[in-house]
Amino acid sequence: MTQLRIKEAAALLGVSDDTLRRRIDAGDLAATTDAAGRHVVDGADLARLALDQARSAPDPSAVARSARNRFVGLVTEVVSDRVMSQVDMICGGQRVVSLMSTEAVRELGLRPGSLAVAVVKATNVVVEIPGGTS
Repeated sequence: MTQLRIKEAAALLGVSDDTLRRRIDAGDLAATTDAAGRHVVDGADLARLALDQARSAPDPSAVARSARNRFVGLVTEVVSDRVMSQVDMICGGQRVVSLMSTEAVRELGLRPGSLAVAVVKATNVVVEIPGGTS
């Protein structure tokens, strides 16, 4: 069973330690103490809470697609040369980076502050775990 300290669990949810403690006090999440006497939460319980809390920004496009990985966010930076551009976005607190033609950036009107949807259709997704854990 994976156990996470309050600070680690709060960071994974994108909230403060105090906010997570309030959720524990409210009964939304159970906490126990580990062998060192620190408060910890069960990883599976935290995953359920994270899933319950997951909220995506509404997708502004009215297009149905087969790609399920759609991330609505704000463009934070565009770095372009004559041919290619790097577009950085913040989507739900996560950084998403796309490389595309500078022509596409111009056609889409992408610039910092633009609302955009990053669509990922991938057959290969690498999942890693922190070193030394299992």
